[in-house]
Amino acid sequence: MKRGVITGVGSYLPRRVMLNAELPASLDTSDAWIVERTGIRQRHLAADDERTSDLGAAAARAALSDAGLTPEAIDLIVVGTTTPDETMPATATRIQHKLGMQRAPAMDVNAACSGFVYALTVADSLLRCGRATRALVIGAETYSRILNWEDRGTCILFGDGAGAVVLEAAEESEAAGRGMLYAHIDAEGRYGDLLATTGGVSATKEAGTLTMQGREIFRHAVAKMSESLEAGLYALRLRAEDIDWLVPHQANWRILASVAQRVGIPESRVVSTVALHANTSAASIPLALAAAKADGRLKTGQLVALAALGAGLTWGSCIIRW
Repeated sequence: MKRGVITGVGSYLPRRVMLNAELPASLDTSDAWIVERTGIRQRHLAADDERTSDLGAAAARAALSDAGLTPEAIDLIVVGTTTPDETMPATATRIQHKLGMQRAPAMDVNAACSGFVYALTVADSLLRCGRATRALVIGAETYSRILNWEDRGTCILFGDGAGAVVLEAAEESEAAGRGMLYAHIDAEGRYGDLLATTGGVSATKEAGTLTMQGREIFRHAVAKMSESLEAGLYALRLRAEDIDWLVPHQANWRILASVAQRVGIPESRVVSTVALHANTSAASIPLALAAAKADGRLKTGQLVALAALGAGLTWGSCIIRW
């Protein structure tokens, strides 16, 4: 049996930083209100000439460097994104070209904020069945492109960025217990309108802007992320205290804290980057992983749990031996 082992992590954040105080005065909000309600203090915004593929390619290069690999060693690219460069081709193929790669399957996965968990699960599945040996799994988003900057309920929450991991296939007997131990993804389309956009290719011929019913999303996020994590712990015969780090989707600090409390993981073991990055959708988990590895929190052999919920509604979790 094979499993995917994370051997490299990378991230990229655009240079432009927008502090809460820089948000439009017409929003009738303040830094104190935003921090109290969300934990967010700032967000990064892509430049006018930066595309999602530019962010994703930069994060991929950093992950490859961390793994000590060149692009030629990769034979699969899976990108979680809801803000592609174009309707087609897939942003993954744009990233492939920007990395200088000649051939490799490359696909986008649209599961919104659950995109990285979905993409990681897809890549791990293909590695396990022998369809690939080394994958780049990327979360990349430019949500600033689909925000209504007059809607206080949404525009304060989101930012742009990209994170990536290298996932390598390894025989379980050779992995020393490391790698993807559990993955769960799910969806419930009847709740699709709780978090959506006002447009789309076949609906309005325009991308539209983001809309969200915040209280309902909060409720579903806490419930479904917690349930998914608890199912993973049960399947692996683990307890909450066995988890070294919980790295959830970085939507709102109150959601992160509520999930941790419900599952029984102390807040001290929650990796949070929401204050500096805001909600970067599919990019938020790999960005948080990169931050935790860079500052030395993530160590080989630790148990790391990921969890996310996004538009669809989609959700899922992974438990990984680092």
